[in-house]
Amino acid sequence: MNEIIEKIEKAGGKLYLVGGAVRDELLGQKAEDEDYCVVGISKESFKELFPEAIERGKAFAVFDLDGKEFAMARTESKIGMGHKAFNIETGKHITIEQDLERRDLTINAMAKELSTGKLIDPFNGKKDLGNRIIRATSSKFKEDPLRVYRVARFATKLEFTVEERTIQWMKELKEELSSLSKERVFCEFRKALQANRPSIFFEVLRKAQVLDIHFKEISDLIGVEQPIKYHPEGDAYNHTMQALDTVCKLTKDEKIRYATLVHDLGKGLTPKEEYPHHYGHDKAGVKLVKELSKRIGTPKNWKKSGKIAAEEHMRGRHF
Repeated sequence: MNEIIEKIEKAGGKLYLVGGAVRDELLGQKAEDEDYCVVGISKESFKELFPEAIERGKAFAVFDLDGKEFAMARTESKIGMGHKAFNIETGKHITIEQDLERRDLTINAMAKELSTGKLIDPFNGKKDLGNRIIRATSSKFKEDPLRVYRVARFATKLEFTVEERTIQWMKELKEELSSLSKERVFCEFRKALQANRPSIFFEVLRKAQVLDIHFKEISDLIGVEQPIKYHPEGDAYNHTMQALDTVCKLTKDEKIRYATLVHDLGKGLTPKEEYPHHYGHDKAGVKLVKELSKRIGTPKNWKKSGKIAAEEHMRGRHF
């Protein structure tokens, strides 16, 4: 890495470690991946310096070099709906601060200058890490609807609180959420499901009033009464969240965690006049598991496990 740094600086540039790797380092955690940002030289100059680098990417150039990923500093401006409609500008005139401004959260908008170790933190991400707060970097957050699910996922992974302005901006992105591909939604959901307390993911989306877009069946459990004798925890939504977090203490198996999440979906179909009883909700839930699984694109074995959990969970007490 020292040789790469030296070559870039001799050419008039700077190399920075950026994003999640800086965040994880400050948290004392092992970085899941390392991304590097090159400032002060052009893409063409980088290719001349490192002819062995493999270029990829359509919207903007990313280089694979020495087993690591390098990208030129860039800015982005929204030109349409969704999370792909952006005008991207790169060039040696773009500063590291400008590159960091396009990033979603303050805790992800930090960089470390590799030649000096200096932390570049224009949005006080380090302070937010210390205070355990998820905060949007700037109003540019509203340019990408996928960030709604990224916020919920990071809040879940880190068990942080989302600040109110960011929640409000998530609300304002509600109409654009339907433009997201199910693959992108599932990716964020799956990462949240791997956390210790996946209920945080749904609670953040609920607070932002966007839970009903991709997780309608979960949203429909809110306010659904249950027999208090058996469910002192409250409505069917609270029961589902409690069951989900409990099973996560017992297993890391994703399909079992998913099956727990969807086992009581049928209660969302019970007419209110039948509360607090839910006759036939086990059978009714199977269809809802299919619909949710299709909407967010779960693996087939997840859907199968979910259907079995919905249809058979009432029989468990008989064994």
